Amino acid sequence: MEKTKLILDCDPGHDDAVAILLAARHPKLDLLGITVVAGNQTLENTQQNARKVLQWVGEDLPVYAGCPGPLVRQKLIAADIHGSTGLDGPVFPPLTKELEAEHAVHFIIHTLLDSDGEITVVTTGPMTNLALAIRLEPRIVEKIHRIVLMGGSYTNGNVTPAAEFNILADAEAAHICFTCGRPITMVGLDVTRKVLCYPEIVERMKRIGNPASELFAALMAHFCRTQKEIFGWEGGPLHDPVTVASLIDPQLLTLKPMNVQIDLRSTQSYGRTNCDYFGYLQLPPTADVAVDIDVEHFWDIIEEGLRLYSEDKP
Repeated sequence: MEKTKLILDCDPGHDDAVAILLAARHPKLDLLGITVVAGNQTLENTQQNARKVLQWVGEDLPVYAGCPGPLVRQKLIAADIHGSTGLDGPVFPPLTKELEAEHAVHFIIHTLLDSDGEITVVTTGPMTNLALAIRLEPRIVEKIHRIVLMGGSYTNGNVTPAAEFNILADAEAAHICFTCGRPITMVGLDVTRKVLCYPEIVERMKRIGNPASELFAALMAHFCRTQKEIFGWEGGPLHDPVTVASLIDPQLLTLKPMNVQIDLRSTQSYGRTNCDYFGYLQLPPTADVAVDIDVEHFWDIIEEGLRLYSEDKP
């Protein structure tokens, strides 16, 4: 079985942490490295959080710190959801796993250029690192197999009525990525809001009884509480792991090709992903936009991924 080579660019974040757990050990995936950006919390916090998650489950993957803020706009963080550390809830042991010295953008560039095949780039935070890599070294674009992002929405936002957090946090970076010419899968709020982590899901995963499932339960205790306080849901939407799960099983999502443009000029709707759902503008599609998800299968994939931590590493 040929594995999917990927770089995971993230801003942990509770749901990013689950995406890391899913990507780090799955036999269908070859995670080359984790690059980190400011987003759900400051870069100082998010890069530590990525290392904390890997250290918790004994994975020795490299972590690279990237951009501490967006290309143009003022930095935006989501402390109301993810807490003062970005990963509130679990009590982590002292951090011993080291951060790589190389900048995340340079890692992305040389990893793509040096690869003998194409690499999928998954972004679950603001797209700043990838956008800057594309601008610094345009030759990497032809080595990107596909960009799979958690971000945007063809309906409603979650920070403003129009905009989703990851796009709003650096819309200029998203514009660079969406116009780079490579295939894009946009996994937006339209599907990620369907995978609500209800209490029975948390209990189901907790019963697995290994370090990964214990971390999942501790993460969700905080995440689900803040989501209920802010949005009124009984379970927090597990946004980011949908990207990784869709690589494990491409049949998970229903995709619709659309012309997608990032709103950079509006005052009220800055950061909106303007998706021509009906093709009315008769413009060529620029992204495959997720419009539906097999929710039960998604939770099966999450459970399968967590159970891998009950086994010896291959």
